[in-house]
Amino acid sequence: MAQRILQGVVVSDKMDKTVVVKVERKVQHELYGKILRRSKKYKAHDAENQHRTGDLVRIRECPPISKDKHWTVVGEDVA
Repeated sequence: MAQRILQGVVVSDKMDKTVVVKVERKVQHELYGKILRRSKKYKAHDAENQHRTGDLVRIRECPPISKDKHWTVVGEDVA
């Protein structure tokens, strides 16, 4: 099974070894055709607690680490 990799911004780093990453995507409205921004937050495992709020990071799908943590931080993006 291919592992999904997403890119997003860290919005919270208050938990130990966990960051909350907000991933935005653009979708087109079915009827009107306007481009809309949709976002979703994912909890990701950050083993070294090195990422801070505002960092642009990549996250990868992984086996469940806890009840709602199924992603791990791969690395930082420079963009």
